Amino acid sequence: MSFLSRLVTLFGLVLLGHAGYSAHEHTVLYSNISSTVLPHDIIVETLVSVLVVSIGLVLGAEKLKPVSWRDWAGAIERDGGARNPFLSLEERYAFWDIRAKRKEFSNWVRGQDVPIKE
Repeated sequence: MSFLSRLVTLFGLVLLGHAGYSAHEHTVLYSNISSTVLPHDIIVETLVSVLVVSIGLVLGAEKLKPVSWRDWAGAIERDGGARNPFLSLEERYAFWDIRAKRKEFSNWVRGQDVPIKE
């Protein structure tokens, strides 16, 4: 982040804090009135401060790099499965053969610890 972008972001945050404080003061001072609509200057100050903060953050961001799916997937495969967001889908359990599991359980209960050939 360059000095200019940090300065712009800091200025926007100060403006945003001031707008929040002004809104709080306005609601406290005019809390006995049934309609507590914020004045337009506070609303405009809030919107401008959010815009200034956004500009400061965009100016300070790194340059974007082009991404191709093929290169990204190749890097994930080379690095292993730790960074793979689809790892849980690739390593999920297959369908169970319920009849084989029942037969295996019944053999185990009877004491016939004979493995079933699948």
